[in-house]
Amino acid sequence: MPEINFVKLTNDPLNIQEIINLVKDDGAGAISTFSGTTRNIFQEKQVLRLDYVSYIPMATKVINDLITSARAQWSLTKVAIYHRIGTVPVGETSVVIAVSSVHRHESLKAVEWLIDQLKEKAPIWKKEVYGGSSENESVWKEN
Repeated sequence: MPEINFVKLTNDPLNIQEIINLVKDDGAGAISTFSGTTRNIFQEKQVLRLDYVSYIPMATKVINDLITSARAQWSLTKVAIYHRIGTVPVGETSVVIAVSSVHRHESLKAVEWLIDQLKEKAPIWKKEVYGGSSENESVWKEN
């Protein structure tokens, strides 16, 4: 069976259900997901938004390489990794990973490994922008 992967970096809002639908397969008994959302507070500072930047061609290559590595470790049916670029307001989703497999063990392990590796290796950076008493303050952080 051919490997089916979906990788996208986009300025558009992410639709979790559409991404899950990409990895559905009649031969897969499990779909595991991770979605990361912009939270409204960090270390007692009010967060207004996250601003993501990326070198998209390199990030796409790194993400595809991570999927290849995950497939070498676990028997996966389909994999989708979508990441927002640009401004992501509080409450909106910035990253979605969806993995299908015959059994749950493989997809659960793969999703956990993929988000950890994505944050460590993909050239995607975020700036946390604060409001309230910290207004006009922002900090570049590791993704």
